[in-house]
Amino acid sequence: MEGIMTNDRSDRRYISRRAVLGGATLAFGAAAAVVASRAEAQQQLTQSDAKYQTMPKGDQRCSGCYNFQPPGACKFVQGDISPSGWCQLFAPKT
Repeated sequence: MEGIMTNDRSDRRYISRRAVLGGATLAFGAAAAVVASRAEAQQQLTQSDAKYQTMPKGDQRCSGCYNFQPPGACKFVQGDISPSGWCQLFAPKT
């Protein structure tokens, strides 16, 4: 097994510090990725809470919003988002 070495002075086996630290680093990285994806999902509002509608409001439409992510998503609103839709979080692209 990699990382397990036999000490010549005795018959004991031990795990190298490098193997322990490498495993801990991988575990921490995986845990951080899960936490980050959960945090991102929690920051999104429901369409109802954002007052999302599939029709534009005047000249304001999702395709002209800074938060729109083509082809049909939003940074802050859950679900499928129409490029011609609108919500109260509209922020015009500059």
